[in-house]
Amino acid sequence: MSISYRYTVTERFLRYVQIDTQSDPFSTTFPSTEKQKDLARLLVSELQEMGLEDAYMDDYGYVMATIPSNRDQDLPVICLCAHMDTAPDYSGTGVKPVVHTAYDGRDIILPDDPAQVISVSNHPYLREKIGDDIITASGKTLLGADDKAGVAIIMDLANRLVGDPGIPHGTIRLLFTPDEEVGRGVDKLDLAKLGADFGYTLDAGEAGSIESENFSADGMTIEFHGVAAHPGAAKGKMVNALKLLGAFLEKLPKDHLSPETTDDRAGFVHPVHCSGNSEKATVQFILRDFDTARLGEYAYMLQLLADEVTNAFPGSRSAYHVKEQYRNMRTVLDQHPRLVELAEEAIRRVGLPVRKLPIRGGTDGARLSFMGLPCPNLFTGEMALHSPQEYVSVQDMQKSVDMLVELVQLWTIL
Repeated sequence: MSISYRYTVTERFLRYVQIDTQSDPFSTTFPSTEKQKDLARLLVSELQEMGLEDAYMDDYGYVMATIPSNRDQDLPVICLCAHMDTAPDYSGTGVKPVVHTAYDGRDIILPDDPAQVISVSNHPYLREKIGDDIITASGKTLLGADDKAGVAIIMDLANRLVGDPGIPHGTIRLLFTPDEEVGRGVDKLDLAKLGADFGYTLDAGEAGSIESENFSADGMTIEFHGVAAHPGAAKGKMVNALKLLGAFLEKLPKDHLSPETTDDRAGFVHPVHCSGNSEKATVQFILRDFDTARLGEYAYMLQLLADEVTNAFPGSRSAYHVKEQYRNMRTVLDQHPRLVELAEEAIRRVGLPVRKLPIRGGTDGARLSFMGLPCPNLFTGEMALHSPQEYVSVQDMQKSVDMLVELVQLWTIL
C-alpha cells in the first residue's frame, strides 16, 4: 500500500453487531423491520464523516454513497454491496461480541451458555485460523457476521480509499441493503439510481472464496382442504386437514432431497412453515437446485404426493402455488468472465489461494445479476451462519479489505 494503514474493520464490526437488525419473513412492510434503519442511519453518518457527501438512506432503508474516481480514464462504475439485516433463524437482540485473541486451536466455549461449544470437529475451518483473533457471540444470540462483516469491510475500504488518494480506482458505488435474509433485499432497489456497471457482494465465507454460482430457488405453498364438522357429530362427515398435512409430510423422502441429507450440488425440497386447523392446513416449502429445470420436477413430485393423500381421504382436496424466488447467477456471470477473473487475481495478490465455491443458497448478487448488474460474491470470513456458533476471524476481514484494494486497482487496468 502507498501509505501505512490502521484497519478500522474490527472496531466497526463490533459496533455494528450490537445493533439489532433482524428481518421478519412474515412482515408486509419494507423493510420488514424498522430497526434495520438504525444501522442504516449510522452508516450514513459515518460515510458523511469520511467526506462522502452524497451518502444517504432512502425511504426503503437502502444506503448508497459514492467514492469518486481519481483517474482520468473512462472506467466502469463498480458497486460493492453488503446486507444489513440478520437472519430470523436465531435472536439478534442484545448481541455481546467476544474477541478470542490469538486463537489456540481448542474448542471455543461461549460464556453465556457453556452448552454452546464451537468445536474444531464441527468447524474444521478453525484449524486454519490458529493464531488469528476470533470473534464470536456470547452464546445467547447469533453474532451477525452475516453480513455485518461485509458491511464493516466495505466501510473500512471506503475509509482507506478516502484517506489515501495514491490508490488508483474508478468510481465506486457503495450499497447496503435491508431484508436480504428474507429474500427481498433488492425488491425496491432503483438500479438506475445506483448507476453501476458491475458489482460484487461481500457475503461469502472462507478466506479466498469467490462464489459465482448459486442455487436456483422457488417457493411452493400446498393447501389441504378438509371437511369441517362439529366434533361431537363428526362421524362419517369430518375430514381433518391437519391429518392430511401430517400424512403428506410423512411421505416426503427420508434419505435424499432434504437439507439434512444433501451437500455439494445436490438439491432439496424443504418444508419451512406449517399452519392451519381441521378445515384447512397449509405447508410452505423452499425448492432448491443448481439446475433450474429440476425445480419444476420437485414441484411436480410434491403435487403427486399431495394428490395421493387427498385420494385417500374422500371429500378432501389440495391446491398448489409456486413462486419464483431467484436463479443461478452463473447464467449471467458466464457472459462476463472478466468480472470473476479480476476478483480471482485480487485474491491471489493478497497471498490467498482462490476457492471457487457454489452457494447452497442465494445472495442479493443473484437477484442483482438478473436485474442487469452482474454481481459475484466475495469472502468476508463469516462462518457458521444463522446460529449462536457464528464466528469470524479478524484477520480474514482485514484480508478482505486488502483484496478489495487490489480489486479496485485492477479495474483501472483495461
